[in-house]
Amino acid sequence: MIRFAALFDAIDRTTKTNEKMSALVHYFRESSHADAAWATFFLCGYKLKQLVPTKLLRVWAAEEANIPAWLFDESYHSVGDLAETLTLIVPPGEMADDMSLADWVELRLVPLRGMEESVQRAAVVAIWKESPTHMRLVLLKLITGAFRVGVSKSIVTRAIAEYAGVPSDVISHRLMGTWKPTVGFFANLISKEVQDTIASQPFPFCLAHPVDPGLGPAPLGDANDFAAEWKWDGIRGQVIRRSDQVFIWSRGEDLMENRWPEIESAAELLPNGTVLDGEILASFGDNQVLPFVNLQKRIGRKTVSNRLLKEVPVVFQAFDLLQESGQDLRSHPFSERRQRLEMLLATIDHPHLRRTDLIQAASWDELATIRHRSREINAEGLMLKRLDATYEVGRVRGVWWKWKVSPYTIDAVLIYAQKGHGKRSGLYTDYTFALWQGDTLVPFAKAYSGLDVAEIKEVDRFIRQNTREAFGPVRSVAPAMVMEIAFEGLQRSPRHKSGIATRFPRIVRWRRDKKPEDANTLAELMELLPNQE
Repeated sequence: MIRFAALFDAIDRTTKTNEKMSALVHYFRESSHADAAWATFFLCGYKLKQLVPTKLLRVWAAEEANIPAWLFDESYHSVGDLAETLTLIVPPGEMADDMSLADWVELRLVPLRGMEESVQRAAVVAIWKESPTHMRLVLLKLITGAFRVGVSKSIVTRAIAEYAGVPSDVISHRLMGTWKPTVGFFANLISKEVQDTIASQPFPFCLAHPVDPGLGPAPLGDANDFAAEWKWDGIRGQVIRRSDQVFIWSRGEDLMENRWPEIESAAELLPNGTVLDGEILASFGDNQVLPFVNLQKRIGRKTVSNRLLKEVPVVFQAFDLLQESGQDLRSHPFSERRQRLEMLLATIDHPHLRRTDLIQAASWDELATIRHRSREINAEGLMLKRLDATYEVGRVRGVWWKWKVSPYTIDAVLIYAQKGHGKRSGLYTDYTFALWQGDTLVPFAKAYSGLDVAEIKEVDRFIRQNTREAFGPVRSVAPAMVMEIAFEGLQRSPRHKSGIATRFPRIVRWRRDKKPEDANTLAELMELLPNQE
């Protein structure tokens, strides 16, 4: 456990990829397979289900520190991170035994879940008393489900590949899907011989780079070297048909069982050994794609009612063929994969499975004209894919590009603020913005990104000096700051006070040239709604 805490500290202290890689490789070389399996699990972003209710941890910490609950809450609001607050407030402990990471997780942490409260309290306090500060922080992040460290899954994958002497794309594929952090799993992960593909296992996704909005696609080369298709706003996924079973995976590696029965029914017509890459879209007949908000009605539902099946029918729109008759096609050029996809789907007639349409154009200018139609058909722009490109792992420059239309923008007034988390925990960085409705400012969106460090500090000072009221961690701010807010889409929503839900809101710039009364109105936002009568 000391070694894992030291790894956490080493990664947290640097922004250099090579230094993070070095720390990871060193850790895997020095660790047992049991510890390496759990480390891989946590470093790849997986978490233990909540082990102890956070409200109990807060009460117990205040009691152990002999401070009133209000002082703990104030400290928490100041620090912004629960695990860090607990670590600082609870009196320091002394390590009784240097157990392995696996033993700590399996023998001390996981058993906390489901304990009777008094027994649970005693076990947590024992952990506090037996862990020095640097190790306690990591333990508490694991207990609270807040373990995050500045390393991406791709860096972890590369580090394991370097340590094991196995190609990183093989490691990446083995890390896809559902797996448990066991000794056997890690042994298979780094094995040079094991090449078996689990029936349900998806391939790592190929991701697109954005086209520079200022330059456009011209720097990419000749337009005739690319295939173009509409970029829809749906759920990226893979449909797998292997061993007479169907599996549907999201890009976030969520196995979506029983959520899309019409797509599962269509996939049963595919031959075994088939993997399609594509998009789940809310769609009615005649290829009419509905806004993403319609799809949200079905996201997260493990069972779908007949009413919802009728209200929000979905389709899987395939744009790539990754495996055919058990053959991995990812090393083949996109033009060949696309041709095979068209031949395969030509043999299947099902309303909930179709392929994307390629857009025919002779030049970037012609594609630019076509792209202007995006909002009319609820598309986000165009996807550009090199015809000779293989299917890569992750976001590899030069393979796929997304040429999105410019986002919606509107000028809004900052009215609420809350402190951020992690390294931003001491600053007010989470903002709520409002628009005018008569003489009233109505909140319509929250935004967390878009300002540089100097601007964040300046806004933080303003918030502290112009707070009207405090509601726990939230501060009501004098309406004086105007920001330009961008978002990808919007839809009517009775759940929001404004009646509007925005998609991916973020700050474009601080409008220092505008006064609060110059900000836009809610009616002007409503005018941006698509498909207005």
